[in-house]
Amino acid sequence: MKNLIKDIKPVSPTVRWLRKYVINKYGITIVAFLVWMTLFDQTSFLVINGMNQEISKYEEQLDYYKTEYQKNDSYYKKLMNNKDEKEKFARENYFMKKYDEEIFILVVDSSRLKPRK
Repeated sequence: MKNLIKDIKPVSPTVRWLRKYVINKYGITIVAFLVWMTLFDQTSFLVINGMNQEISKYEEQLDYYKTEYQKNDSYYKKLMNNKDEKEKFARENYFMKKYDEEIFILVVDSSRLKPRK
């Protein structure tokens, strides 16, 4: 019997702490639950983080489109209220002309241009 007692080594405090708190059924259950909720569940941290990034991307797009709408709306109002602006817009975009004038469209041959360095 004395030989058996001598062969048993004393357990360190860290191993005792692990056995007491971590390696019991409640500790294993809590760790498994946290791993499941963090990595695998539909409402996991990774999924929620990805959705938040997507929401911020769409909010930035919304801000961009709001500013573009405001610019285009102000340009439209200016265009509809001013006859000279209408004429300028039609001449520039649709190559319209007055009855007694001629329009020359100059095309640059891009093969003769020197490339920029």
